Amino acid sequence: MRILIVTQYFWPESFRINDVALGLRERGHEVTVYTGKPNYPEGRFFPGYGFFGRVHEDYHGVRVIRAPLIPRGLGGRFRLILNFFSFALFGSLLAPFRCDGTYDVILVYEPSPVTVGLPALVLKWVKRAPVLFWVQDLWPETLPATGLVNSRWILQAVGQLVRFIYRHSDLVLVQSRAFIAPVEALGVAAQKIHYFPNGAEEVYRPLAIEPQRPSGQDLSSGGFRVTFAGNIGAAQDFETILSAADKLRAEHGIHWNIIGDGRMQAWVESEVRRRKLGDTVHLLGRHPVESMPRFFALADAMLVTLKRDPVFALTIPSKVQSYLACACPIIAALDGEGARVIEESGAGIAVRAGDAGALAQGLLRLYHMSRQEREAMGQRGRRYFEQHFERELLLSRLEQWMRDLAAGRACAS
Repeated sequence: MRILIVTQYFWPESFRINDVALGLRERGHEVTVYTGKPNYPEGRFFPGYGFFGRVHEDYHGVRVIRAPLIPRGLGGRFRLILNFFSFALFGSLLAPFRCDGTYDVILVYEPSPVTVGLPALVLKWVKRAPVLFWVQDLWPETLPATGLVNSRWILQAVGQLVRFIYRHSDLVLVQSRAFIAPVEALGVAAQKIHYFPNGAEEVYRPLAIEPQRPSGQDLSSGGFRVTFAGNIGAAQDFETILSAADKLRAEHGIHWNIIGDGRMQAWVESEVRRRKLGDTVHLLGRHPVESMPRFFALADAMLVTLKRDPVFALTIPSKVQSYLACACPIIAALDGEGARVIEESGAGIAVRAGDAGALAQGLLRLYHMSRQEREAMGQRGRRYFEQHFERELLLSRLEQWMRDLAAGRACAS
């Protein structure tokens, strides 16, 4: 099949869609990605990129076509809105000219913003190709939850835009079963909605032997290491993480390692200094996906948190799949679907979102367990991952939906 993927984010930015594109290419499909200029999460263009230039690239056999956008800057409200709508505008205007040729199917990858659907719908009408819209974040619900938009009128307008995009998509894929009801509430027929969770890149797997520490990085000299890997943003609720670390400051053997960056990083750094947590909380910066399993193998537990908000209770943070794939015991402060996966898998301990005291007590439970007990948790998580989130299993499911849509398109023409 000739597959077009529309996503605001793509390599060299680190998003799961990178691996999906490679997986489809490995299966013999002709894959093209229509995307923006890379600027996430730093908020400025990656070296070698700018508003103009570098329109066409190749990523391991995947053709990459880029549209200009305004970088997200430091993640302030105004710059984020400019970033979101600039890709929607320039991507829509340029799509018919830059995406030449024909396509059998279009896959849209939608972490925020939902406006990525607009250039995809332009291409649907121009290319007469069916669209699969893969929902990672629920809009408009995510906007007030992250503090980006609170105006009732704006949220109503965004809700109408989301309804329009969903209704004009041929299939709506949701990364959590709990997304199904909100999507149906926007008037999407149940038969058009399919559960399609995130998986994990092949690099995420248990390491058979204790690896060497990644060079140049201090993962604390010893003790019990709990590691968070991912975006340092408003949704990740670092207030709860730091409050739990504060409550456990007397436990000198517990070290909190934070791998990643994001728009809340400066705040986290200042809070670590203000609370005098520098001896136990270590910010290690952002690292490539390929190095993550080594960091995970050096950890005694992996940490995942989300803010206490009804919309976040519906989602499964994609880092959960990465942790499960690497057979890591998990400590979580989550509600809803994310907590359910951790509890159902037996891979760790989940406490209420936003409850720093419960997070501290849950971590102490893991701390006082034997290494064998924690390893058993990790192995249960790995088995659960293989049953529900394994890469080839999910790619086969996606491929079949694509084939069905492409066949229906061929019959209609």
